[in-house]
Amino acid sequence: MTTLPTPVTRRVNRVVGQVDLGPTAMSARSTLAIAPGDDARTDPFLLMGEELVTQPGFDWHPHRGLETVTLVLDGTLEHGDSLGNAGVLGPGDVQWMTAGRGIIHREVAARAEHARVIQLWVNLPSHLKFVPTGYQDLRAGRQAVHTKPGVLVQVISGETGTVRGPAVNRWPILGAVITLDPRTEYRQVIDGADRAFAYVIAGRLSIAGRTVPAGHTAWSDPVSGQAEPTTLTLATGDGDERSTVLLFAGRPIGEPVVASGPFVMNTRAEIAQAYRDFHSGKLGSIPRHTRLPAGS
Repeated sequence: MTTLPTPVTRRVNRVVGQVDLGPTAMSARSTLAIAPGDDARTDPFLLMGEELVTQPGFDWHPHRGLETVTLVLDGTLEHGDSLGNAGVLGPGDVQWMTAGRGIIHREVAARAEHARVIQLWVNLPSHLKFVPTGYQDLRAGRQAVHTKPGVLVQVISGETGTVRGPAVNRWPILGAVITLDPRTEYRQVIDGADRAFAYVIAGRLSIAGRTVPAGHTAWSDPVSGQAEPTTLTLATGDGDERSTVLLFAGRPIGEPVVASGPFVMNTRAEIAQAYRDFHSGKLGSIPRHTRLPAGS
């Protein structure tokens, strides 16, 4: 009888607090959970921010060379893009957008209200920088769900347990929102070659034995020489409130990252070309009808 090897238990390499940027020109409050510029330690993830969007929001701007993942925590977020797509995201909804070769889009609080959102930027390798542009609205009630006693795992991308998330993405990524009741433990399976992070949205968790409060991110680097699955242990202590964590994992790309504003490429020449393409209209134009009717 063949005995399967026991998965290696992951450790947390570092815990990082969010950086509060305060009010900005685009949002009432902006924080960085993953700050840009430390690419070797966050690869394949580029940055992640939590925003309280009111007015004017993030008006028309371009992207190239990456994918964005937007999760609405509260309120409603209206979006539109140069492909003519438009819609509204509500609490629990996720949008996965592949900027690829280039797109222009906007994100504003629907009907001049507000939206509390998390947005993650995921890098693409050089051979995928110019893939066709696309986006997916992954509605809260239609996401894959994996449950265990005291644990709810809403799977956005990749596989957890026996379910697969609905996102179709270019670089293999595991993404999930995990909610745990008090006095509960859950072990998330992660490929040993992947880098993982867990951002605590609410509550307090023990992650691989490290206490991580809300607003902090625990990082678990790839396990050296480990190509098989590993496990990351999440646990809650005594208390009355549930804890919620956003967990993502992906294999590092290991390529040079050159970022400028909304573009993420591999060389400065490619960045210069992205700006030329944007200003010459090659990334598309702003459609006339991208706002939804007032009663939507």
